[in-house]
Amino acid sequence: MAPKSSPAPVLSALYVWGYNKSGQIAAVNVRRCLRVPKRLASDLFDDVGNARIVEVACGLQHTAAVASDGSLFTWGSNEFGQLGDGTEDDHTEPKLVEALKNEFVKSVACGANCTAAICQPCTISKEDDSPASKLWVWGQNQESNYPQIFHGVFSHTLAVIQVACGATHIAALSELGTLQCWGYNEYGQLGRGFSCEGRQEARTVDKFISNLDEPPENVQISQIACGDYHTAAVSSAGDVYTWGLGHTGQLGHRALQSHNREVLPRRVVSLEGVRVTHVACGGVHTCAVTESGALYMWGGGNAGQLGLGSQADTFSCYSSDVSAFARRIPVILVPKGVQHVTCGQCHTLAAMKDGRLLGWGYNSCGQAATGKSSYAWYPTPIDWCVGAVRMLAAGGGHSAVLTQACNLKELCELKIADIVTPENAGRIEEVAVTNHSDALARFCGLVRNNAVNGGKEYD
Repeated sequence: MAPKSSPAPVLSALYVWGYNKSGQIAAVNVRRCLRVPKRLASDLFDDVGNARIVEVACGLQHTAAVASDGSLFTWGSNEFGQLGDGTEDDHTEPKLVEALKNEFVKSVACGANCTAAICQPCTISKEDDSPASKLWVWGQNQESNYPQIFHGVFSHTLAVIQVACGATHIAALSELGTLQCWGYNEYGQLGRGFSCEGRQEARTVDKFISNLDEPPENVQISQIACGDYHTAAVSSAGDVYTWGLGHTGQLGHRALQSHNREVLPRRVVSLEGVRVTHVACGGVHTCAVTESGALYMWGGGNAGQLGLGSQADTFSCYSSDVSAFARRIPVILVPKGVQHVTCGQCHTLAAMKDGRLLGWGYNSCGQAATGKSSYAWYPTPIDWCVGAVRMLAAGGGHSAVLTQACNLKELCELKIADIVTPENAGRIEEVAVTNHSDALARFCGLVRNNAVNGGKEYD
């Protein structure tokens, strides 16, 4: 998300691309894949009027977006009710979540087949003594196809500031830095000191291990992320803790306490002395951005999602293979300049401070690096998006980038990008280069080259 000091955007643009089997990229004329980012037309969000899209999230095959007026839109697969409309019918275009029309949605997160949103009431009555931000959940394993308020072990007056969803579990963070998790715990992803079968009720995560020979302690958490079956958290001190399934090294530990898992949150000691500000989790990989903008990667990389080149197909935490060992401890991929990062099932996206957008990993539908290669083994430029990147999102096989315009120059660039065609791309590119509008110039160049080469954008 944008820093609090950032000016309010006057315009935003939501770009989506990748796999579209269930309509998750809202491209009606695309049967299977869209291999280059396309900006969603603003008229798809008619209900928001002059509001802007300010947040986006991707699940396995569904997408959610929050507007600046507090409206929530969902689209894509609805097999488990993850779109929140009370049905199990897929939607190929954004649809307003009517059940939350009396709530101001502040943020949204998507799991594989569930959705969670943090909301505040649009109107607060005098009798309401708990106006704090509340958590609403729906979809698979959440007992409803409609959004339902969820407190768990948090008091009704305690505000929820972040939520993260995995394949079968959810984690929520309070304003006090306390963490609660619920869902399935077969790999210890709930951080309770044991693994077990069946759906588990919410419980506070309050035992964190810094070193194996030290007793657990309580740690204040500032940010959380969930992979398929593992969880990661950043402490207020900038340390990273991970727990859950670790069979491909996604926990970042040299060795695991319990065969292929960690059942208590454990500090990633390889990052000691490095202050981390953000962590993201994919299906079986994890990444972290430091205060200085460095990007660390670790975990499973057989599809290229680590950006370290081709990796072996198999992995063991106890292997003596040097390359396998390197993947179970954090490795610097980008030494500086990273502003945002997100992980999909098997691909990764990063936005640089200089405005460039990079992607790598599994690329069967162009979700990681556009083009037609099945894998992008190294960070590859994605230059189809215009505007300052506000947020990235990645799902099972699709991606989304939210850009914004906060000044006149950025506003003009977004407006001009709407009218670029293969015929006028060359002329606009010349003007963009002269005026140092780098993103617009790169976009025009791609439009022009794609037309010349007869590139097919979808299949």
